[in-house]
Amino acid sequence: MIDRLKTIIKGNDHIRKLILWSITPTTNPRPRFWIKCFINPFIHQKGKGAIIRRRSSRIDVFPWNQFIVGKNSLIEDFTTINNGAGHVIIGNNARVGIGSIIIGPVRLGDKVGLGQHVFISGFNHGYEDGERDSNEQPLVKKEIIIEDESHIGANAVIVAGVHIGKRCQIGAGSVVTKNIPDYSVAVGNPAKIIKQYNFQKRVWENTNNKTMNQ
Repeated sequence: MIDRLKTIIKGNDHIRKLILWSITPTTNPRPRFWIKCFINPFIHQKGKGAIIRRRSSRIDVFPWNQFIVGKNSLIEDFTTINNGAGHVIIGNNARVGIGSIIIGPVRLGDKVGLGQHVFISGFNHGYEDGERDSNEQPLVKKEIIIEDESHIGANAVIVAGVHIGKRCQIGAGSVVTKNIPDYSVAVGNPAKIIKQYNFQKRVWENTNNKTMNQ
């Protein structure tokens, strides 16, 4: 029955637009009040002890994608989170700093820390057709993954498709455009690896600004 209903909705443009309008205004893409109060709480997951400071933040999450916050995680004031384009999944004991922006698809591991005003977006506006406004073209979605125990400095930018490994440190103000392997320190615009952890010597070693792996 559900599959049949989905087929009907997908096949009827008028019904699809009506349902979408009932969820979010066309000119103001954020969930309506009734979605926030009566739909999202039953679909999205918030772990025990997690804190989301909603009053001073924009938690624009929609029912068609996941929004998961792990146990004992904290989303600070003035944060913006939007899962309209893809899932936003935040692990356990994670911290999202004041004023940070997370736009899905994004996956943060356990104990990931974001400093203040970090910008993370898992999509870009398509511009392949040079004769059409990019707002009218399909989004280019590439999931961002930040593995366990990595920390992102204040005002850093993480672009779509980047995979940051486990226990990495990203310097404040860095712009990360390429993948970073586990146990690395990266800084700058574009960010470059300056240190990696040597397990045999048990020290962080300089890498002479070695460029990051693709």
